[in-house]
Amino acid sequence: MWRWRLTAAGLNLLLGVPGVVPVWLLWYYVSNGPLADLGRTSREPTENDGMLLWLVVVVPVLAVFGIIWWLANEPVRRRAALAPHTYWTAGVLLTLVPTAVLVVGSVV
Repeated sequence: MWRWRLTAAGLNLLLGVPGVVPVWLLWYYVSNGPLADLGRTSREPTENDGMLLWLVVVVPVLAVFGIIWWLANEPVRRRAALAPHTYWTAGVLLTLVPTAVLVVGSVV
């Protein structure tokens, strides 16, 4: 049981490394689109192609990463002997760890 839990943790940490790209794309789109419209962020001054182009890029990248992430996690989840809610929540949080490390590292 512990072996599968460690496998799940390692799997999600490893998936978080390429997961930095979809997280960054999502942040870039949201910060230059809806959050900028609300006045929470300022738009990138050189961004003049419009947000539709970014949406065409962001949605497929997020979809492909989400499908790969789910397909990799589903067999491990059944063997990890955790409640599904606990497993998926921990999986998402562990996948975001590499992004958090990069963000904290760039601030310091």
